[in-house]
Amino acid sequence: MLTELKREAYEANLALPKHGLINLTFGNASALDRARGIFAIKPSGVDYVALRPADMVLVDLEGRRVEGKLNPSSDTPTHRRLFLAFKDIAGVVHTHSSRATAFAQAGRPIPIFGTTHADYFFGDVPVTRKLTAKEIATAYEWETGNVIVERFKQLDPADFPAVLVNRHAPFTWGPTVAKAVEVAVAVECIAHMALMSLQLAPKLAPIEGALLRKHFKRKHGPGAYYGQRR
Repeated sequence: MLTELKREAYEANLALPKHGLINLTFGNASALDRARGIFAIKPSGVDYVALRPADMVLVDLEGRRVEGKLNPSSDTPTHRRLFLAFKDIAGVVHTHSSRATAFAQAGRPIPIFGTTHADYFFGDVPVTRKLTAKEIATAYEWETGNVIVERFKQLDPADFPAVLVNRHAPFTWGPTVAKAVEVAVAVECIAHMALMSLQLAPKLAPIEGALLRKHFKRKHGPGAYYGQRR
């Protein structure tokens, strides 16, 4: 089972450069086996071309390395913090995809202008506050997770499956790591469209509430009807 968990994380990590979400080694994906309390994550600084399934590092929810000779991603504490806080997720993805990261660096949420965005988010893609100097100087990656959790005190992570960390970059999540990758693709796509929309109409208003609700609810929740029944 843990071999399958490693394979799942490996395939998710390889999908990131495939979708143009990664430059150099900036990014990572993790897959959680919640029953065992163990997740598999990309090793730190390893080039995606050289990556193998066996390279995935297993870490428990206490932060202890369970298996693997390589050091886990430096962002492992952030992934762990999200797994602990968001009980319905089993995959986390972190990228530095260019357009979404531009919004993060500007400290601006990605505004919701259209139905493509509304298919994934029930509003703007949120942005965190800036980390304090003390937070940066101490357990930086854990505190990154903390500011994300803080931002979601009034938000449902199922309705907003991504966040922009101020001055940093996006994190996405889902019930599987494959879904978290899909959301990462969507975030970069809608960031690109938002930037182009603002170029065409700098004072563009957000999507109308009725249209937002229709597009989001037809894909999410008990009344969803988009796609095929299983």
